[in-house]
Amino acid sequence: MAITPISEPSPPSTTGGAAPWHARHAVWQLGFRPFYLMAAVFAAISIPLWLASYAGLLAGGLQVGLGWHMHEMVFGFALAVVVGFLYTAGRNWTGLPTPHGARLMALVALWLAGRVAMLCGPGLVAALVEWLFLPLAAWPLYQALRRSGNTRNLFLVGLLALLALANGLFHAAVLGWLPLSLFVPVQAAIFIIVLIESVIGARVIPMFTRNGAPDINPNRTPVASPKRALVAVACMATAAIAWLAGAPAWLTAPLALVAAGVSLANLLAWQPQRTLRVPLLWILHLSYAWIGVGFALLAAASLGLLPASAAFHALTVGSMAGLIIGMMTRTTLGHTGRPLTGGRAEAAMYWLIQLGALARLLAAVGPAALAMPLLLAAGACWSLAFGLFAYVYAPYLWRARVDGREG
Repeated sequence: MAITPISEPSPPSTTGGAAPWHARHAVWQLGFRPFYLMAAVFAAISIPLWLASYAGLLAGGLQVGLGWHMHEMVFGFALAVVVGFLYTAGRNWTGLPTPHGARLMALVALWLAGRVAMLCGPGLVAALVEWLFLPLAAWPLYQALRRSGNTRNLFLVGLLALLALANGLFHAAVLGWLPLSLFVPVQAAIFIIVLIESVIGARVIPMFTRNGAPDINPNRTPVASPKRALVAVACMATAAIAWLAGAPAWLTAPLALVAAGVSLANLLAWQPQRTLRVPLLWILHLSYAWIGVGFALLAAASLGLLPASAAFHALTVGSMAGLIIGMMTRTTLGHTGRPLTGGRAEAAMYWLIQLGALARLLAAVGPAALAMPLLLAAGACWSLAFGLFAYVYAPYLWRARVDGREG
């Protein structure tokens, strides 16, 4: 979900000398800075914590069960990145400020409070503290879009509202207020985030490919078709609704296969073969391909041929995490005034995520004897990837732009 730097001249930054706890510090000047950093650190820590609990090695009062793991990967980690990205993109789209300074500090503090509450807080208090973040984060984005007349992107606020609803349903199920499986709201949220990925990806991946991997033949250019992108989103949404509603396999499987086919057809039109030597591009194409793989696996799961976890980990680890780390690196480089080029560190992050996705898929479908070693391998790849991002990119996110511009 990368975005181009602001085209209008910005005044020189005056945040270089501020203390980190001061609202004028560079890290509080634009949403991607604190949310990307916090999300990466949380991602690197949370999976080892979950695996330790899964293996029976975790003692104490921490509430690290399957429900925590599912919830925190979607409503904790992924949503922090989504909000950070949308605040940054929203300023570009509207020309209006999105939360920064003290307001951004308060939202980050609320997000962190939600993570602590989910680990050790009382049920109702944890639910309230954790749930409040998304509505409070979505409201300023809605205000900026409405004030600027940017109706094209208002649907994103609607999707954030659906994510808040899914989060509320999750907490209601945990508290025993609804007779609902915890898998339903989490899976619904995964589908919604995949739809966001699909829409944003269809807008920017062809453009980035044209600009970053030019072809000597001008007739061979990545084709971005808004109509085909809309069809892909409609097919994905229909298949997702069928799955969540428990529709029969004869209906769900064909719908999921059509969604997979249209998604992969979109990708082929963007000419992924041109990006093999450009890490900042091939990670976007390869991660987008996991959407098609995920829906194909969903079709198999609806027929009882595979466990559903295979499909959802393809969508979360392969697609969601892959696009997230690809977009976080690109956005950070562009919005801190650095060249859009990836080196060994970026390539290592990208390969670790993809190897982790493959290991997690094999853990779901392979022999039971190999499940735990594969889970550990997948977890190690995941944590190393996001830990490497935090290590390499923390200075970029923490310091003012190298070109002296605002943001």
